[in-house]
Amino acid sequence: MPLSCSKAKRSRVPGVMITQFVEILPAGKSTPDFTRKPMASTVQEGKKAFFKAMVSGEPAPTVTWGRSKGEGDDPEKYKTRYDERTREHILEVREKTDTYKCFATNEYGNAVCTVNLTVIEGDFYLSPFSIFRTIVTKKKPPPLQKEGEIDPKLLELLLSAPKKDYEKVCREFGVTDFRWILKQLKQMKKEREDEQAQVLTKIYLHFEIQHFLEKKGINYLFSIKDPQPDDAGLYQVDVEETNVLTTDFQAKIEDVKVTKNDDAIFQCVLSTPLNRITWAKVDSSLEHSDKYEITVSEDKLTHTLRIKDCQIADNGDYYAIAGIMSSGASLKVEDRGVQFVRGLSDLNANVGCQAELSCKLSSDTSEGQWYKNGKLLTDKDGVKIIKEGACHTLIIECCKNEDGAVYRFESEGRKSEATINVQDPPKLDPDALGNFTNPIVIKAGENAEWKLPFSGGAPMNIQWYKNDYELLPAINVKIETSDTESQLRLTKCQRKDSGEVKIKIKNEFGTTEATSKLIVLDKPTPPQGPVDIVESAVTSVEFKWKPPKDSGGCPITNYIIERQQVGRNKWSNLGEIPGTPHYRDTDVDPGRRYSYRIRAKNAEGISDYLQSEDISAGVLRYPGQPTTPKVVSAFKDCINLSWCAPCDTGGTKIVGYNLEKNKTGTNYWSLVNQKGPITVKDVFEGAAYRFRVSAINLSGAGDPSFPCDTVTARDPMKAPGKVTDLKLTSSSYTTFSLGWNKPKEVKGVEDEAQGYYVEIRPIDSLEWIRCNAIPISLTSYTVLGLKAMATYWVRVIATNYGGDGEPQGFDNYFTAMPPPVRPKFKGRNMKTLVVVRSGNTVRLNINFEASPMPDIFWVKDGIPVAKHVTITNSDKGSQLLIPISERSDSGIYTITVKNIVGQESFNVEIRVTDDPKPPGPTELEQNVPGTVTLCWAPSPDEKRDDRLHYMVSKRDSFKLKWRTVADNLFNNKFTVVNIMPGREYYFRVFAKNDIGLSPPSESPVFAIKKEKERFKVNMPEIKSSDLESPPSFIIPLKRRSAPEGYECYMSCAVRGDPAPHVTWCRNNISLNTNTNYLITNVCGVCSLLILRVGPRDCGEYKVVIENKLGAAESSMTLNVRGKKKAKSS
Repeated sequence: MPLSCSKAKRSRVPGVMITQFVEILPAGKSTPDFTRKPMASTVQEGKKAFFKAMVSGEPAPTVTWGRSKGEGDDPEKYKTRYDERTREHILEVREKTDTYKCFATNEYGNAVCTVNLTVIEGDFYLSPFSIFRTIVTKKKPPPLQKEGEIDPKLLELLLSAPKKDYEKVCREFGVTDFRWILKQLKQMKKEREDEQAQVLTKIYLHFEIQHFLEKKGINYLFSIKDPQPDDAGLYQVDVEETNVLTTDFQAKIEDVKVTKNDDAIFQCVLSTPLNRITWAKVDSSLEHSDKYEITVSEDKLTHTLRIKDCQIADNGDYYAIAGIMSSGASLKVEDRGVQFVRGLSDLNANVGCQAELSCKLSSDTSEGQWYKNGKLLTDKDGVKIIKEGACHTLIIECCKNEDGAVYRFESEGRKSEATINVQDPPKLDPDALGNFTNPIVIKAGENAEWKLPFSGGAPMNIQWYKNDYELLPAINVKIETSDTESQLRLTKCQRKDSGEVKIKIKNEFGTTEATSKLIVLDKPTPPQGPVDIVESAVTSVEFKWKPPKDSGGCPITNYIIERQQVGRNKWSNLGEIPGTPHYRDTDVDPGRRYSYRIRAKNAEGISDYLQSEDISAGVLRYPGQPTTPKVVSAFKDCINLSWCAPCDTGGTKIVGYNLEKNKTGTNYWSLVNQKGPITVKDVFEGAAYRFRVSAINLSGAGDPSFPCDTVTARDPMKAPGKVTDLKLTSSSYTTFSLGWNKPKEVKGVEDEAQGYYVEIRPIDSLEWIRCNAIPISLTSYTVLGLKAMATYWVRVIATNYGGDGEPQGFDNYFTAMPPPVRPKFKGRNMKTLVVVRSGNTVRLNINFEASPMPDIFWVKDGIPVAKHVTITNSDKGSQLLIPISERSDSGIYTITVKNIVGQESFNVEIRVTDDPKPPGPTELEQNVPGTVTLCWAPSPDEKRDDRLHYMVSKRDSFKLKWRTVADNLFNNKFTVVNIMPGREYYFRVFAKNDIGLSPPSESPVFAIKKEKERFKVNMPEIKSSDLESPPSFIIPLKRRSAPEGYECYMSCAVRGDPAPHVTWCRNNISLNTNTNYLITNVCGVCSLLILRVGPRDCGEYKVVIENKLGAAESSMTLNVRGKKKAKSS
C-alpha cells in the first residue's frame, strides 16, 4: 500500500472538502467525492426534513452523517437509508435547527460537506441587544407540480452543480431543450433572491435622531450623522429569521505547514452564504493580488485564501473575519535548502554543432560547479559557463567526439547528471549538392555521370537508385565509392533510362539523401492510330490521327506525309506540315483509293511511319435518313416543322434538306422547297398533310425520313382542361389500372383533348415519370412495372395540338398492392390436435388469405419456437416443420398472421409421444362380496404423458372372450362388479395414450369357490327383520385435474336401502338433466363423463344421495390444465 499522508484535493462540487490519505492513487482508484451534495432545508416545527446526497469513488465510499450540536444516534429522530434505484443516501431528521455534516470515506480519502436545517417555530423576536428590527415574510411553499412541468429535483440539482455539468445533468433527466431549462433556472434563481430580499414595511428604529436606516429596492442603507467616539463598535441587522451581518464558521481555517516556494491554502466554510469575507494577517487586511488568491464557491459558503510562492517572510498568523466572527491559524514556511527545480537531461549532439546543458535551482543566490566525467570544468576548458539567476547553463560551441561524456552539476550538496552523446551523421557539401541536383540532359547513346562528396562517421552505406529501383554494378552501370566520395556512371543511355536518380548515404547516426534527374533525348515514336477519316469527297480527302506516345523529350515540330495510290508501288512525298495531327489532301482523282504514311519529326530526328488503311476518294456516298419531322405549330395558312440531322452524313458535310408534303387521300409527294426552310405556307385551311425530309451532301440527296403524323392546317388549339372522374379501378403488386372521363370543352378557353399522358411519382422522389411516350386516345390505362408495396402519386394529363392541359391527380398516394384483405385462415379440415410418434417428422400446413403480404409469427406456449423448427412462409400459407420430433416439442403452437388491416391467430396442439409402457404388477382384493378391486403400479410414462390413462379388460372361465370393463381411468384402482362364485376370472390392465395400447399387465387368477352342501330345509323362526339403511359412500369422489380438450371421468360407490336417489351437481346446480354430461348408475357405482373438458367445466362437483332414511353428499374440485394458455391465446 502507498505511503500514508494527508493532502487537500479540489472537488468538482463547490462546498466539498476532500482529503487524500495517500501520496499517489493506484490505477483505477479514486478518492470519494460528491456528485450531488445535500441542499439546505427549511421545515415547520414537527415535520420531517430530508437530506439527500449522491457520492462517487472507487472503491465505493461509506456515507455517514453528523451534527454540530450533540450526537445524531437517536433512531427516533435520525434515520438513514440508501435508495438503490436513485443511488441516493438519505438522512431523515426530526429535530431543531442545526448544521449537519455528510462524510464519504474509503481507504484512499474522505469528503465532507455541510448543510443547514432551519426549523420554523413561530414568531421571531429580537434580542434585547438588537438596535433595530426588520420583519420579513416567510417563504411560500412551492406549488404542486402540474403535468408537463419540469421535475423540481432537476432544478435543485442544477442550482448546486457547475455550469459545465448542466448538459450532462439534463440528459440524465431526459431533458433536451437546454435553452428552455436555462430560462427556468434563471427565473427560479431570481424568485429565490426576491424571496430572501422581500421585507415588510414596518421598520422599528431604536436609534437616536442621528442614526438612519433607509430601504432602497432590496438594499438597506444605514447612516450615522455627526458620528461621535461613543458610536464606535460593531453593528448588526436581524431580518426576522436571517442575521444579515453575522455568521458562524462550520469549518474553521487550520494551521498550515509548507515548504519554501510552495503554495499555502487556508479554507473555511460558513453557516450562511456571504459574498465576501475579510482575510487578514496580524493587523493588515489582504486583497486579491498576484501574491494572494481569494476565491468563493458558487454557494457562497466556502471561502479560500491561497498564498503563492511562500517565503520565510510569510510566516505568521492569518485570520478569516465574517461579521463579528473570526477564525485564525498560523502558517509555517520551512526552508529545506537549495533544490533542483529542473534537473539536467540527456542530450544528443552532432559533431560541429552546439550543445547546451541547463538546470534551475530553487535559489537565485546559490552557486555551483560543473564536472565532466568527475573532472571540474572551467571556462579555460573550451566551454562556456553561464549563470542567470537560478538558471545554470553549460555551452559547448563546437562539439567533437571527445566531448561525449557524463556531465554533473553540484550546488550545496545537491547533484544532477546528464550524458552528452556526440553523433556524426552523414553530411553533404551545399555547393556539391547544388550541382548534383541539376538535371543532366544527354542524347541517346551518350554516357551520364554523377559525383557527390560526403563526410560523416564511418562506416558509411551508400546506395544509388533510379526511379526508386536500386542500381547494382552491371555492364552499363559503374559505381565507385571511397571514404569521402561516391560516383555513378551510366553508359550508352537510351530514352527509357530517363527518370529520377537518387543517392542514399546512411550510417549509425542517420541518413541523408540527394536527388537528380536524367533526361535522354531521342527521336519520337511513331504517331498513334487509327487514322480517322473526317471527310471523303469527290475532290478531297481529310483525315486525322493521334500524336506519338513519346515525343523523345523534344516537342514535335512537323509531320511528314507520303501517299501511295493503291495498285502502284511508288510513294509520293506530299511534304511537311506543322505539328497538328490533321491533314486535307485536295489532289485526288475521283474513284481512286489511296494509302498514307505519317512520320513525326523533332530536333533529334524522324520517327518510324504510321500507315493508314485504304481511303477512297470521289465515291458517291449519300447521307442517311433524318429523324421524322415534328410539328412545332400549325395554323390555317402555314405549318412549322423541325427535325434532327442524320447520324450518317455520307462522309461529307450536309449542305441542305429536301422537304416534301403529301395531302391525305393522295399518293403524290410534292417538293415543298429546297435547302431546308422549316415553314410550309403552301397549305389549304382544313386540309390534312403529312411531311417527310431528306438530307443533301456533296454526293446528292439521301433517302427520305419516315413521314410524320397527319397534321391539319388550322389555327392553334387551346390546351384541354383536367380530366374528370379519375379513379383507381384495380391494383396489384406490380400494376395500377386507371379510368377517367374526357375533360369538358369550353369554347375559346379549353379545346377537345386528343390524347392522354399518365405520370407517376414515387413518394421518395420529386420527379414525375411519364408512363406512355405517345399519347393514348382511350380513357383508361394500366401502369405496369411497379415495385411491390411501393407508394406512388398518380396523375393524368390531357393533351392536344395546343399543348398539355393541367394534370389531374389523386388526393392520396397509392400502394402497389391488391385491395386490402384482413387475414383469414382457409381449409375445412384444419386440425387443432396433431399426435406424432417420437422421432417422426411433424409438418403443419396452414393456409390463409391476406393482402397485403402479412407478417407471420409462430410461438410455442407463448414463446418463440426453437431453432430446430423450420418455418417456411409464402403469400398464401405457412409451413411448420420439425424434422425429428421429441417429447419436448409437445405444446400449443400459435400462428399469428398480421397485416395493416388486422390480424388472426390459430392454435394447434402438437403431442409428441410413443407407445406407452405397461403398468406395473396388478393386485386383487375383495372388500365387498360380488366385487373385486384391482390395484396396479403406474406406468413409467405416466409422469411424462398427462393424457395417459388405463383400460381394464376381463375374461372368465365360462366365457373365453375378453371384454372391456373400464376405460379412461386416470387412477390406479378399479372395482369390478358382478363377480359370480364358482367361476375363475382373469384381468388385464393396459396403459393407453394417443398412440395406442401398451402390452397388458396380467393379474393373478381370481376365483370364489361355490360350496355344495346337502340340501336341508330348516324352518327358521319367523322374526321380523329390518334391512333398511340410510345412504352412505363406500368410495367418495376424489379431486381431479384433466387437460383441456380431453375426456374427464368421475366416479364413486354408494349404498343404502332402499336404493338412494343420486343427484350430480356443479357449483350447486343440478346436472341430471344436462345432456352435455353422461351420467350412469350401475349397482351403486355412479359415474359422470365429460367428453371434452373446457375452461367452463372448472368448479366444484357434488354427488347427493337420498332415501327416506336420510341423505349424504360427497364433493370434489375439477381443475382444467391449460386454462390460462387458452385465455391468452
